[in-house]
Amino acid sequence: MALMDFIKKQFIDIIQWTEDDGETMAWRFPMADFEIQYGGSLTVRESQMAVFINEGKVADVFGPGMHKLTTQTLPVLTYLQNWDKLFESPFKSDVYFFSTKARLDRKWGTPNPVTIRDKDFGMVRLRAFGIYAYHLIDPKLFHTTISGVVESYSSEQLESQLRNTIVGHISDIFGESGVPFIDMASNQVEFGNALKAKMDPMFAGYGLALDSLNVQNISLPEELQAMLDKRIGVNMMGGMGEYTRFQTAEAIPLAAQNEGGLAGLGAGIGVGFGVGQQVAASMAQSLNPMGGAPGAPGAVAGAQSANPGMQSTPVPQGFPPVTPTSAPAAPVSADEVIATIEKLHGLVGKGILSQAEFEAKKAELMKKLA
Repeated sequence: MALMDFIKKQFIDIIQWTEDDGETMAWRFPMADFEIQYGGSLTVRESQMAVFINEGKVADVFGPGMHKLTTQTLPVLTYLQNWDKLFESPFKSDVYFFSTKARLDRKWGTPNPVTIRDKDFGMVRLRAFGIYAYHLIDPKLFHTTISGVVESYSSEQLESQLRNTIVGHISDIFGESGVPFIDMASNQVEFGNALKAKMDPMFAGYGLALDSLNVQNISLPEELQAMLDKRIGVNMMGGMGEYTRFQTAEAIPLAAQNEGGLAGLGAGIGVGFGVGQQVAASMAQSLNPMGGAPGAPGAVAGAQSANPGMQSTPVPQGFPPVTPTSAPAAPVSADEVIATIEKLHGLVGKGILSQAEFEAKKAELMKKLA
């Protein structure tokens, strides 16, 4: 048995790593109790580097290529082992392989909104996400600071730390930029570059190089986005006045369909803007243009003509004249009646009046014509 173990030790003369998966960043060659054959070969592929560890200390580092293991190619290990240059016996050492290929399309994002000061909105909460790419450049530093003596170390174990560190600098970048939220969408490239500049030293401290870092989206939480959309809508309509008129026009068809028809329209639209009174007056004029406005001068004159004995009461300045309730309606011409019916029919087509309301008003007007 001892002879077989000795033979096995002599035949560990090829050391290599095939990289079975794409996420492993550091992998220890399985030495068990075996020893490395002096003069053996070490194969390091293009996307790899290899490190010899002697009693916990980093010795020699190898880049891509095929290397013959001798005292000449292992100068640090030779020094640590106090080997004679003619020494040709098998030796013990831990060998670690490191993957140097680029890690692309790694995602980062804010799990919770980040609160910052904004020139337009004061305090706002922002979300941001994007992608980054990196690769390993210093296996010795990566081994001593990150992977250590584990059998294997994957990128998944590392990237949680990387993502959290990136997110931790988001509020600093946004705060230092002084760019309002409205303008952030057009500055995403600049934000990405500024964030990368902040993250480069941290990645270098791990033996990594940050190849790129992009900000793909900056947004508000849903409730704040809804408020912003409403504000944008107001501005697009030309200000609050135009927006209020737009809301009024949208509400008229709904009011005509509800219980009470158009009677309650003025009370439910534009509260706080005086729109209710405007709508009620406008609808009254549309539905009854022939009746004239209460207190109109024509109505007073008609009343005096019908009753010459009635005395005219002076009307104080600034107040509308008072119209007696018994005053007869002004005569209505056939052209006026037809024009009014046409207007009412147009309101039916727009959904403002129902067909029944139109027919009732039409019959009333036709009676006046008769």
